[in-house]
Amino acid sequence: MSRIVVFGAAGKAGSRVVAEAAARGHEVTAVARDAARLGPLPDGARAVAGDVTDAETVAALAQEADALVLTVGSPEARLYTEAVATVAEAVRALGPKGPRILHMGGGASLLNDDGVRFFDAPDFPEEFKPYAIGQIQALDAYLALGDDVTWTYVSPPPVHFAPGERTGRYRTSLDRPVVGEDGQARVSYEDYALALVDEIENPRHLDRRFTVGY
Repeated sequence: MSRIVVFGAAGKAGSRVVAEAAARGHEVTAVARDAARLGPLPDGARAVAGDVTDAETVAALAQEADALVLTVGSPEARLYTEAVATVAEAVRALGPKGPRILHMGGGASLLNDDGVRFFDAPDFPEEFKPYAIGQIQALDAYLALGDDVTWTYVSPPPVHFAPGERTGRYRTSLDRPVVGEDGQARVSYEDYALALVDEIENPRHLDRRFTVGY
């Protein structure tokens, strides 16, 4: 059993990570800026009000954690880099026993068939760019960290990522989307949460990014 702290736990992805981890018997701390938004939590999960960019809050939660999961989002790009910096500082302060970081990343930094980032393709939607810029900067921030912080950045597909069914299956790739028989990359929030908790239990992508799909 691991002690898992999920920041952004009131969101679509965070709530599913909480549910998946708690169902497997992990001890889960669900963190949201407004704890009332968390609603009823599954057995094995507790609610905490907190901000992922608040150094004092993050440091306190990190002390009792094996994994810190970031499932936060905002059109303000600086949220992502501030979150990375705050969490990395808390982990670094704890030394070798500090928790691992798992970050729900974006799909815009994945590469298309031409080896170009989806973000740089001419048809990338303008309305998604503020979020994508923040997530790209977050990945760059992780890649710049030293070896005293252990992290994993988990990208969903670039487009088809929505609440749906927990099928219990998925495939992984590194910097290119996992494409199905229909030529599309897609995964549900439920199976994304499954993959992320699998990575906590069986680490296979230390200090790098991976992506999931069907």
